[in-house]
Amino acid sequence: MGEMRVVGIRVEAPQNQPVLLLKETQGSRYLAIWIGQSEAASIALQQRGIEPPRPLTHDLIVNLCAAFDQDLTQVRIVDMQEGTFYAEMVFSGGAVVSARPSDAIAVAIRVGAEIVASEEVLADAGLEMPDEEGTSGEEPSEEDLEAFREFLDHVSPEDFLGPESS
Repeated sequence: MGEMRVVGIRVEAPQNQPVLLLKETQGSRYLAIWIGQSEAASIALQQRGIEPPRPLTHDLIVNLCAAFDQDLTQVRIVDMQEGTFYAEMVFSGGAVVSARPSDAIAVAIRVGAEIVASEEVLADAGLEMPDEEGTSGEEPSEEDLEAFREFLDHVSPEDFLGPESS
């Protein structure tokens, strides 16, 4: 499994559809996952360090895990079918729970859990965007972000349906 990190979220017009961008930590592939508005808001608030006055659903999940003495250790993006990504949440006690990637990642960034994607998913849906030499593992440069924005201006969720849907 390739380790991923959250690079950012972008809301795309005209659909007003948020896109979650994950990048390989050791490589040049990205995953672009269309997510819901509430999940995007939850992730963005956490990334900005903003604590809402009352816990959001993802905060509640973190609190439940603590109450049951479980740690989320890993989020795995394990499959993509007809443009829909599937994830699993792996807990310290050995439990594995199916989840939407957006929800799983919203929880993972709150607790610092590892985010990984299967090689099959990366091969099928990974977007190659070569890093500049020496930038691996660092925040994306403005040029990287501009290249991604350009990509997003011309892509739609249907582009990720894969060859089997043709």
